[in-house]
Amino acid sequence: MVVLPPGTLLQLMYLQERVDRLKPGRFVEIGPGNGEISSLLLKAGWQGTVFDLETSTTDALKQRFGEEIRRGKYTVRNDDFLEADPPENKADLVISCMVMEHLDADQELNYMQQAARYLSDEGLLIGLVPASPNHWGIEDEIAGHFRRYTSASLADLTKRADWNLEHHSGLTFPVSNVLLPVSNFLVQRAENSKLELSKLERTKLSGNRNVKFKTHFPGFIGIILNRVTMRPLHWLQKAFGRSKKALVLYFEATPNRTSNG
Repeated sequence: MVVLPPGTLLQLMYLQERVDRLKPGRFVEIGPGNGEISSLLLKAGWQGTVFDLETSTTDALKQRFGEEIRRGKYTVRNDDFLEADPPENKADLVISCMVMEHLDADQELNYMQQAARYLSDEGLLIGLVPASPNHWGIEDEIAGHFRRYTSASLADLTKRADWNLEHHSGLTFPVSNVLLPVSNFLVQRAENSKLELSKLERTKLSGNRNVKFKTHFPGFIGIILNRVTMRPLHWLQKAFGRSKKALVLYFEATPNRTSNG
């Protein structure tokens, strides 16, 4: 039994509610990690393509989703999304979780432009990014981040890229904030050596990490950490969706259709 961290569970629970509002179609996911978002979308009737720079990540995804790949529902690409040619069949959804913060300012803008090229006329961009610059810490350094976002900086990015910010909400507050000191301790102890790597190498390794009691838990912990027991905390994170202390920002955006033709 795979047990997910509390913050990951809360993010997936919020994402599930938002995805349930959409008609299933084609998705493109950038930086899929261990495939939890892909799994959520595939179970909801979507089919899609994922991009990741790290070979070990794409190999693990091919193993996990072998049946979906054989059925033509899922494609795994060990490529750079920013440099890939847009497909003839445009996507209804472009989605990423903890990806945009790894991009420098030019790449960040390029990401938005590339997403617009991939989306159909009615398509939607969904992003989850780290939030609250005041909480910058060891995990940001180890993961190779350039920034943490605020609702204001997110609004500024979408405006500069000529997109419309349709919806945004802070997630995981106050759970992740309470657990942050413990999280920082575990990361410092387990991954401090990664600081010697280049920012690109840290980015590549960030999709699949193995920090006991941070990213991985014994199976019996699933009795405590699951979607049923986390439901009250999910309601709580929604109640505090406008908190500036939230450590994750969820957003939905669409390209300006008028200027993009």
